[in-house]
Amino acid sequence: MDFVEKLFDLINTTGFLQLTWGNLIMIGVGCVLLYLAIKKEFEPLLLMPIGFGCILANLPATGIMDEGGLLRYLFFGVEKEIFPCLIFLGVGAMTDFGPLLANPMTILLGAAAQVGVFVAIYLAELLGFNIKEAASIGIIGGADGPTAIYLSMKLAPHLLGAIAVAAYTYMSLVPLILPAAIKLLTTKRERQIVMEQLRPVSKLEKILFPILCTIVIVLVLPPIAPLLGMLMLGNLMRECGVTERLSKTAQNELINIVTIFLATSVGATMDAASFLTLRTVEIIILGAVAFFFGAVGGVLLGKLMCVITGGKVNPMIGAAGVSAVPMAARVVQRLGQQENPANFLLMHAMGPNVAGVIGTATAAGVMLALLQ
Repeated sequence: MDFVEKLFDLINTTGFLQLTWGNLIMIGVGCVLLYLAIKKEFEPLLLMPIGFGCILANLPATGIMDEGGLLRYLFFGVEKEIFPCLIFLGVGAMTDFGPLLANPMTILLGAAAQVGVFVAIYLAELLGFNIKEAASIGIIGGADGPTAIYLSMKLAPHLLGAIAVAAYTYMSLVPLILPAAIKLLTTKRERQIVMEQLRPVSKLEKILFPILCTIVIVLVLPPIAPLLGMLMLGNLMRECGVTERLSKTAQNELINIVTIFLATSVGATMDAASFLTLRTVEIIILGAVAFFFGAVGGVLLGKLMCVITGGKVNPMIGAAGVSAVPMAARVVQRLGQQENPANFLLMHAMGPNVAGVIGTATAAGVMLALLQ
């Protein structure tokens, strides 16, 4: 009798009896994210741990996100905005700002691509989101996951899971979204334009840029200092020539470790109770709108620059202003070669591409300054 009672007690402690339909649906969502990451190779370094974190969060009775749970401790780095800033340190160490410095007007293309952010903010407010929630949703259009997470934790932490999944999913869909926007707005002749080779950029310019950029932007927008400061510190490590070990660590071991912790703990916020809502569907849709209009804004300014310069600017490079470094620039390069095999647009597209990173961080800084 005692054995039977103990057996029933054991059965009652398993998670099977506590599973809800919501849990099962979210475990399915986690499996879909794993499929996209592993089979389709959509942002696998991010979607794989996010998907697995989602599965863990929806297995009942684990306590993994409760106070004292493993992922709750890891989530501290997201909650206090530590992990997004460390990711930016690695991004800065991997980024070459040379193409932007060689052609400074491309920073305007990165700025124009932020139009998607503000279109999404306006639409989110029409759907009933408050201004802080709308700002957090709109930043998805910047195609910059760490910035989206950073801003969401500051303004709308309850929407973090949906915003992070939307941001990283649409980043992985860059090869599908950008060509659609480009072909919709440009002619074949415009896409065949060959641009002049960029001028060489001196080492001094590359060293001064992160220093001056940090000073100027942070003086204007102090709230963005942690995110932008880490981006520029990483870049200075790369360019100064005397911290090669630090630069390599930031580019490899550090960013890889932080990515695991960040993505898994973000995925663990996708529990059924908070994720399975109409608001989540609206966020996913608004993210797509933000991303598409970001590409449209960059291409339209690229067309204007093409006219002003007498046909010296290929308007396709404006689409790379959505950030998603360096994938967006590679998409532009591939499209350029399809239209004209002699065309090499990669370095020209890297200018607005890295400008988009700065532009999205700056847009986030404006929102923090106004709304926090």
